[in-house]
Amino acid sequence: MSSAYGPQHAPAGDVGEALMLIDSRLRSIHAGNAETDAEQQAMMAQFTESLGPDGAEDLLDGVCTLIYMFMTWLRKAHEDHDKDVIEYVVPTLVASMRMMPKSIRPEAVPTMAGLVIAAGTGLSPSLWRKQYGDWTEAEMTPLEATAFLLAEHINRIADDPDFATRVITDALSRAEDEL
Repeated sequence: MSSAYGPQHAPAGDVGEALMLIDSRLRSIHAGNAETDAEQQAMMAQFTESLGPDGAEDLLDGVCTLIYMFMTWLRKAHEDHDKDVIEYVVPTLVASMRMMPKSIRPEAVPTMAGLVIAAGTGLSPSLWRKQYGDWTEAEMTPLEATAFLLAEHINRIADDPDFATRVITDALSRAEDEL
């Protein structure tokens, strides 16, 4: 059965920029820079402001598309082992977010969990979220963290620190070839 919240009805957004953002964060963490320094924060704020409202919306949609793609990969990987992606991914994701109270306020955790569950059941995270209104400033860091944590989860499953990024770049390359 088709849903109005299906990915075919959602804008893909700027997946390339979103991937660059997440990959940059992954590389920074793996290089031992767990804390974002003031210079990096200022640079990210300047970048975001330079996007303008339409660019920022495209970036948000791009991050949601990444979350959808990551959850699709995770769902297939779990189904190969007769496991439910929601059962195995969401509790770990929620526990990780709860351990980051400086970055992720407790009230954002249920929204991010719902976003991931929507993606895990084949719905567009961006359309699912939009039914509750516009994104808030307080949800920006949790959204980025959600995509980051899913990518890191995939990388650990694959035992390859670049696997999640490669999954997306390969999918984007195939999509370009089909055009």
